[in-house]
Amino acid sequence: MGPDPQTAACRLAVRRCLTDLPPGALVLAACSGGADSYALAVALAFEGPRAGLRVGALTVDHGLQSGSGERAERVAQELRVLVLDPVEVLSAPVGGRDGPEGAARAARYAALEEAARQHGAATVLLGHTRDDQAETVLLGLARGSGARSLSGMRPRTGCYRRPLLDLPRSTTLAACRAAGLVPWEDPHNADPVFARARVRHAALPALEDTLGPGVADALTRTARLLRDDADALDAWAGRAAAECARPGETYDVAALAALPAAVRRRVLRAAALGGGAPPTDLACAHIDALEALVLNWHGQRGVDLPGGLRGWRRGSVIRVERVPR
Repeated sequence: MGPDPQTAACRLAVRRCLTDLPPGALVLAACSGGADSYALAVALAFEGPRAGLRVGALTVDHGLQSGSGERAERVAQELRVLVLDPVEVLSAPVGGRDGPEGAARAARYAALEEAARQHGAATVLLGHTRDDQAETVLLGLARGSGARSLSGMRPRTGCYRRPLLDLPRSTTLAACRAAGLVPWEDPHNADPVFARARVRHAALPALEDTLGPGVADALTRTARLLRDDADALDAWAGRAAAECARPGETYDVAALAALPAAVRRRVLRAAALGGGAPPTDLACAHIDALEALVLNWHGQRGVDLPGGLRGWRRGSVIRVERVPR
């Protein structure tokens, strides 16, 4: 007899994710000890060696809860039992000013990327599922975000791959049961203090109750369609930025004004980011103010931007530059 359907689904998703890697490449699974990442690690331990790949795992300890270090070591031991090697516990203290969720995420990714670099890994697999994608889209809707944010998580980003994005969380839970693993549930995942927890346990179930089943599927399908749209618009904006560029890192106002709004706003955002504006701080209001310099200029002063920048207009050109201290 073959594996149960849920285990087989996880294995197939991981197998498809690995097809372009050369034999001998190292693949690392990021594993928190939750159902999604445990199912991912189990599937990688099975599929990786069959593809001629070396397989290992990383688990991150943020030190936010009592006993987190011991729990991380227990997860690491479970991963070693799966014959993953190397297995490493990473320390990632949380700091910064992006709120607890954002700060933990930034610390986690920084630790994973550094470990991947040190081990020479070809890629790091993340256990995000279809449910995570649906939650991400809903959070973007609540923020009033644009198409790029609403397109959710990419299957591949930098050194990361997300093979389970098309699978529901119920599949990873069942795969863990089949493997005899008891996943750990982070209490933060159920704490209503955190926006994602409220979406997971209140908003999405309420939508399912009101609109019927299939909301998560619809949201992930929307994300995929918007990702295609956003990719096309970003490519158009890249060409438009080159056509609008003028000497001295300025942009021609008439050329900007002639662009469709979706393309123009991307060019302006790219100009701000290129000048050094932090992506997490650059808001829609900043882009609105820059666009007003193009479409509704009546001699107003420059636009203050995050990162100590200012956008200004002089006659027929616009420029984003750092404000001298």
